[in-house]
Amino acid sequence: MVTVPRILTNKDTLRKVELYILPIVLVLVGLGAFGLGRLSVAGEERPRLIINNAPSTQTAAAAAFPKGQGAYVASKSGTKYYLPSCSAATRIKEENKVWFDSIEEAQAVGYEPAANCPGL
Repeated sequence: MVTVPRILTNKDTLRKVELYILPIVLVLVGLGAFGLGRLSVAGEERPRLIINNAPSTQTAAAAAFPKGQGAYVASKSGTKYYLPSCSAATRIKEENKVWFDSIEEAQAVGYEPAANCPGL
């Protein structure tokens, strides 16, 4: 007669083994599939990435600031003034732009600094 080990006859022990074995097997299968997927593209040549240096912030701000028009811009119908490099300033139509050389000049006419324009 063949004797079965006592550990395999206990139903509680079998349930515990099932609870631990199934998740472990699933994790191992997932890791194996991930590893095989990574290995399948390991030999492929990737295109080279060329990074061109972007112009410095000072150069970009100077380019956005037309010469001879002033350091701050506002809209004729608005109440806020902006730096020419602010995104809100680029949305003002050219015919509606009012230019100022200083913050004091803009405030003397009644304009306030824009809250969404960093640097003011």
